[in-house]
Formats: sequence, structure tokens, C-alpha cells
Amino acid sequence: MKIKTPKESLTILTDMVLPGETNSLHNLFGGELLARMDRACSIAAQRHSNRIVVTASVNHVAFNKAVPVGSVLIIESKVSRAFNSSMEVYADVWTEDRESGEKSKVNEGIYTFVAVDLTGSPVKVPVIKPETELEKERFEGALRRKQLSLILSGKMKPEEADELKALFG
Repeated sequence: MKIKTPKESLTILTDMVLPGETNSLHNLFGGELLARMDRACSIAAQRHSNRIVVTASVNHVAFNKAVPVGSVLIIESKVSRAFNSSMEVYADVWTEDRESGEKSKVNEGIYTFVAVDLTGSPVKVPVIKPETELEKERFEGALRRKQLSLILSGKMKPEEADELKALFG
């Protein structure tokens, strides 16, 4: 199976925040942002695996700044690590200033997808080779995040989590 890089899965979703997608303070609903991030991450996972993918979990979302009505919203997602049939996908969320064109990071999230066949059974995905420093950092962190998730779900014993144990000496 071919080794892929994160940039091969890069997905950029650009959209505008409309009044019907906002709360009483005229900021984008959190759930609306989650749905957009899920779509962008799903496409990135499909590009990496060349398969149907299903969302397995939303591992982390940080709502750092409100996104007001009229904002141009940019979601950049790419696979940060591939395991057997699952993929961790990182999403960075930006707004774009309409006058200067400058981008400001407002949110981020980490999703997990599983590649499946037409019957819904998990299938193997290509391994990933990070290239940039940020990709390498996210790649390394993905294994720790996976181990923590497995411990919290009862699927792994804490003493088996070598990557997490290494953090604490």
C-alpha cells in the first residue's frame, strides 16, 4: 500500500456565515461549525483512504473565538495520522478579514474516521509520512491521543499505554 503525506488529503472548505446559521448574538452556532468541520475532515479522510469513511469520534474541539454573521470561514483539514483502519484528521478554522484578506485562527478540532467497505466493515488505510514540523508534531501527538481515548473507553489498560507513560517518566 502506498505511503501518503498529509498534504495529499488537504481539504479547504470556504463559506460565508449567513444569518440563519447564527445564535441570538449573531455568531455562528457551534453545532453548525461542527457540521462544517465534520464535512471537511470527512473529505480529507476519503482523500487519504480512497474509501467510504464514517465519523468515529470528535476527539477535541476548541471554540476559541466567536464567528460573527457575514464572516468568511475557512476550514483547512488534513489527516494527521493513519492507524489500521482509522485516521485522525485535524481541522484548523480561520476567518478572513474582508478588507485586508488576512486570516485569523478562530477554532480547531480533531476528528477520527474509519474507512469502510460497501458492507460497512473496516478496511486498511495507507500509512502517512508527515513532512512539516507541525505535521510531525500532530503525528506524534495522535498516538498519545489514541491511547488516552482507549484508556477512557476501557479498551486499553493504563499500564499498556507506552506513549503516555513516556510523558510522565
